[in-house]
Amino acid sequence: MKVSTKGQHALKVMLDFAEHANDGFIRLRDVADRQGISKTYLEQIMVLLNKGDLFNTARGYQGGYQLKHPASEYSVGDILRITEGGLSPVEPQEEPEAGNDRRASLMAADVWAGLERVLTTYLDNLSLQDVLDAHREEDAYEFFI
Repeated sequence: MKVSTKGQHALKVMLDFAEHANDGFIRLRDVADRQGISKTYLEQIMVLLNKGDLFNTARGYQGGYQLKHPASEYSVGDILRITEGGLSPVEPQEEPEAGNDRRASLMAADVWAGLERVLTTYLDNLSLQDVLDAHREEDAYEFFI
């Protein structure tokens, strides 16, 4: 499975919102600046994420976006499904005709199905909070002099 740039940025954006969840409504300009993404491109990503009903929004001077739920309720798998359309490592194949080619195709399909199960299990059980927590633990051991 190759995750597109849009999917990669969507994950970074969601992690940014999760990391700043206590800041109230967040302007897209602030997220774009922190993540090094153009505001125009970020708006395209937000259209996809908004279709997933992940945010509360507010208009006006104090407006912006904030996550609807705690970071622990957003799985990386769900975010990638919204932006990528699915988690399958291969494109669906047409049903092969009878014969040896069919047997090999069915065996290969079992391999891809197994890989999809592993990917789905991992990504669906990995929340934004899990990612934040893992990096907070790493940061706790960094010392600067």
